[in-house]
Amino acid sequence: MNTRSIRFRVTVWYAGLLTALLVLFGVFIYFTLERFLETSLRDTLTKEAQTIGEALISNVNETGDAYVIKEIEEHFAPRITSRFLRVTRADGSVLYQSSAPESGTFDPSEIASSPLDTVPPWREEHLRNGKELLIHTLPFVDRTGSRYLIQAGAPYEQVERVLEELLLSLGVAFPLIVAVAIVGGYVLMRNAVKPLDEMATTAERITLRNLNERIPAVSTGDELEKLTLSLNRMMERLEEAFHHINRFSADASHEIRTPLAIIRGEMEEAFHSPEIAPQLGARLGSALEETERLSRIVEQLLEMSRLEAGETLVERTHFDFTEMTRSTVDQMRLLAEEKKLQLQFEGAKPIDVEGDPLRLKQIVVNLVDNAIKYTPSGGSVSVATYPEDGRVVLEVADTGIGIPKDATSQIFDRFFRVDKARSRQLGGAGLGLAIVKSICAAYSGNVSVNSAEGQGAVFRVELPLDRSNHRKETNV
Repeated sequence: MNTRSIRFRVTVWYAGLLTALLVLFGVFIYFTLERFLETSLRDTLTKEAQTIGEALISNVNETGDAYVIKEIEEHFAPRITSRFLRVTRADGSVLYQSSAPESGTFDPSEIASSPLDTVPPWREEHLRNGKELLIHTLPFVDRTGSRYLIQAGAPYEQVERVLEELLLSLGVAFPLIVAVAIVGGYVLMRNAVKPLDEMATTAERITLRNLNERIPAVSTGDELEKLTLSLNRMMERLEEAFHHINRFSADASHEIRTPLAIIRGEMEEAFHSPEIAPQLGARLGSALEETERLSRIVEQLLEMSRLEAGETLVERTHFDFTEMTRSTVDQMRLLAEEKKLQLQFEGAKPIDVEGDPLRLKQIVVNLVDNAIKYTPSGGSVSVATYPEDGRVVLEVADTGIGIPKDATSQIFDRFFRVDKARSRQLGGAGLGLAIVKSICAAYSGNVSVNSAEGQGAVFRVELPLDRSNHRKETNV
């Protein structure tokens, strides 16, 4: 799981916010319920004390003590309800005191009596077992003017038990709610950002060869649809811009070819004239060399424009890539011998490919020619072909001057030259490797280089095998 993804961060944020809200809600419910239960208990004790006074104590001289005791036991049942009830006369004698409750939560004999005039209306009695008893004290005067002290109490444990059950319920419910929210939030976010994944996948497929491909838009009316439409409009503008650039390169190269050919012809005619002075002839020869170099650059630019437009990839034939490479290397041996280089080829196994032999031969020519140019006398250049994982591999290795590490990522760019002075001296324009890359891309292949300065270079080309040949390799 990617912890930096939008779906993960939103899910965590959503779960964290929900957890915080649930905790705040639980705290609010806890203290609200605690206050409510305590208030209800106080109200109940107050009503019980008032009822005992008004219904029983007010007529105690007429009904007698026994009647009062009997009525309190029958109507309030303190033993069963875990209530503490005590009625005290003004002289300190006890008219009635409830017995120990069945629950055993407190012992009434432990609760000390207080003077009639100094006892507060509410107090909390701390018992020996560590529990608390909430006691309400009500001073009362009967019809004869006799004064009494009516005390009604209840264990605070009743409130605590309800609060503990609430905490237990919240402790079970909250994790379940958060877990369901996390799963639901993650699924919701996954479905919400799924179009973004599809957009990213489609965008990764779009290259210079398929700029006409567009991201599928779903009519949802939301921000994702707006983003999709914006990206598609951007791709249309990019496609149009690339087409303009390609058309300009092709048209410019095509238009420049004719005047260059005329200039070269006239300069050659002047150069071979017997009347020309030697000094002017040398200058014309140098100008002819530059004109020839410019003509090659124009031809290469036109060729690249056609490659990028797909105009030169119409014809495809089946041929032996190994044999084509072998014959091409043999044709270039004279260049290697002129520089006293060893040119070797390894590849005995036939490898069938589908494509234009002239274009794929151009890959071999450009790479071998590049290796010969930048390998000093006495060095060696080796060429090898072999199948690997459903692809044909061409490797051209040399013992030349090598390429600095920081330049390997730019070596296939147009007009890029590591050493501009040396490249110009050797006649390079920085387009040979760019053409190799364009041809490889046109055939769904790739080219890479492994080199270090002063340690030679190894260029590796991978191209798809012919499907029928690949099936034969698999069966074998």
